[in-house]
Amino acid sequence: MDVGDMGKSEHGAGHSRPATIGQGTAHGSPPPYPAPGRRNLAQKTYQWLLNRLFAAQRPLTLGVRAAAFDRAGRIFLVRHTYVRGWYMPGGGVEVGETVYDALERELAEEGNLAMAEPPQLFAVYHNNRSSRRDHVVFFTCKNVSQSEIRRPDLEIADSGFFALDALPEGVTGATQRRLAELSGDVPPDSRW
Repeated sequence: MDVGDMGKSEHGAGHSRPATIGQGTAHGSPPPYPAPGRRNLAQKTYQWLLNRLFAAQRPLTLGVRAAAFDRAGRIFLVRHTYVRGWYMPGGGVEVGETVYDALERELAEEGNLAMAEPPQLFAVYHNNRSSRRDHVVFFTCKNVSQSEIRRPDLEIADSGFFALDALPEGVTGATQRRLAELSGDVPPDSRW
């Protein structure tokens, strides 16, 4: 085989596959693993079980959160019924949902908010305070509007827009850190 033929299949140049380590030897021995599409049922079952075990052992959680500002430059914050403090709106990304879909849903659920322009990705953080596998995608949203005041319920105790120089008492440390990063006072951290 000359160098120009490496990576070609027996079907010719139109169906080539790049050569990889472990595809056999120059003596024609078979590769140590089945060719793609040639795995037997036991191998497929084994792979399926490994994937499920990995997912059970190492579930990754992903959430979104937003610094949502109205036209006056005030930030929207929420106070939940189940934890202390004031937070920026956000929550978990559901199966089959993009981070943008999740952000739009969470803003609507937690504040009756709608985005007037596309959100801007600010940073992605590891939320090691929640779990070792939790990540938060943090956005800024400008010129959001509120269709109606968010009434308290089982999840949200209170909410509202606040001037940055008149934040309510009890703003969480993570919220304060994100606001400092947004203002340019400190560089973004990799941890939430």
